[in-house]
Amino acid sequence: MASTPMLSKAAQSAVRPDPVPAFDVKPWLADYASLKKHLEQQYSHLAWFASPQGGVNLPQLDRRTQRILQQAENEDDAKAALFAFVNAFHDGHLRQKPSIAPARADASNPPKAAIDKMDAASACAAIGVGPTSAIPFSLPIEGLANFTLTADGMAQVFRAGVLHTEAGMRIGVIRIPTFVTAEYTALCHSTWATLKTAATPLDARMLEEAMEGAWLGALAGQLKQMQAQGVSAVVVDVGSNGGGGDTGDSAARLFTSRPVKSARLLMAATPANAAYFDEQLDGLRNVLARPLDGHAELQAALRQGVSDFENRKAGIAGRVCDMSWVWRERRPFSPAACSRLIDGGFASGAVDFLPAAAPGHAGAAAALYWPAVADAYRGTWSGPVYVLTNGKVASAAEMFAATMRDNGIARIIGAPTMGLGCGNMQKPRLMLLAHSQLRFQAPDCVRLRADGSDEVAGIAPDLPLLPTEGESGRARAVRLFHMVEADLKADLKAGNAGTALTGAATQ
Repeated sequence: MASTPMLSKAAQSAVRPDPVPAFDVKPWLADYASLKKHLEQQYSHLAWFASPQGGVNLPQLDRRTQRILQQAENEDDAKAALFAFVNAFHDGHLRQKPSIAPARADASNPPKAAIDKMDAASACAAIGVGPTSAIPFSLPIEGLANFTLTADGMAQVFRAGVLHTEAGMRIGVIRIPTFVTAEYTALCHSTWATLKTAATPLDARMLEEAMEGAWLGALAGQLKQMQAQGVSAVVVDVGSNGGGGDTGDSAARLFTSRPVKSARLLMAATPANAAYFDEQLDGLRNVLARPLDGHAELQAALRQGVSDFENRKAGIAGRVCDMSWVWRERRPFSPAACSRLIDGGFASGAVDFLPAAAPGHAGAAAALYWPAVADAYRGTWSGPVYVLTNGKVASAAEMFAATMRDNGIARIIGAPTMGLGCGNMQKPRLMLLAHSQLRFQAPDCVRLRADGSDEVAGIAPDLPLLPTEGESGRARAVRLFHMVEADLKADLKAGNAGTALTGAATQ
């Protein structure tokens, strides 16, 4: 039998694959340290999550992330460790951003389309209006017996209807799928038509700003219709509503004639956030430069607003502290302590409440108190209200639910909300990691609940309505109305007719 020829040592060396270099974890550990430093300086909810109330054990999370990185065998392992670290906060406003090419030297921002000569559909499309949220109710309420759909949410702005219960009650339902007014095509078309009747040339900014007031007017119209239909209570369905803008706060004024106070706003104490205070100061000073004869109280409030924002801006440096303690220990949530948070006014602007402005001065009042845009619709509905929530309710929709709950306007029914809380009051500043080039975005603000907690904790229901094994959505919808009906009866029996909210303002 022929023997197999032996390869020379040189030949063996030539066919042997080169050894794979050991994975160097050091630059990834440096990226992780940089990410933590960014969070210490910029992340507005860090002090909350560093508290026992926050639900995240940051010292434990830090140790686990360090251990996983030390054991990483390749870049994918290291990236996964960083992503797991960020995801552990369960804050959708704290997230990775895709990598993009560097800015071009010749980059320019083209002007917006001139919409004055367009038709309604073209103008609304040109400013980016179009639905991305689901219109139907978060539960299949339309399929229930004795439910009458009164608005489909397509030809009309909001989907709405009335359910006649077995006990003879009428319960109205309004679906708010989003607080982003740019998603309401029908609203844009009607707003465009209204503005085109004026002689003033129409531009994109005018149309976008007018849509907020028109949105509130459409909601008021639905509530007036339900009053005419004699409903006993209104269920406002915000299930799966991912948020939006300031209408999440302003809309609460439509559901009661009593004063509604907005949440206290805190801002991350960073030099970059001075721009937020400058923006508020510019708006207030511009209004003060106009004649406001005969409105001394409004003038005084505007001057006080300027003084307050000047003091807040000046106090940024004094709130800087070493937040590295969050990786070593847990402390009770205290914005006044080392939190790198500073008073930012309110979710409504400079003040948390302002009486309705005199005719002709709503614009001036709105610079001070943003919900002044709802002045014409305050107290459209004053009966019982229930806000229907689920685990996909987030951001501005949580602001709406919290404002309704904390002001004793409504009871929350359904499931706990997602827990995104306040996102960004100005354009986000991205956190770039030097080695991996990973980019992350963090929120810059905090909205405080009436009990002093951070809204990022989510909104818990007063009346839990959770799925049960084998239960269909329609069966759960029936259970929803049984719960509302029983709650209304209990309040009537207790002599609280017209409010259905005994104790709702107490956390």
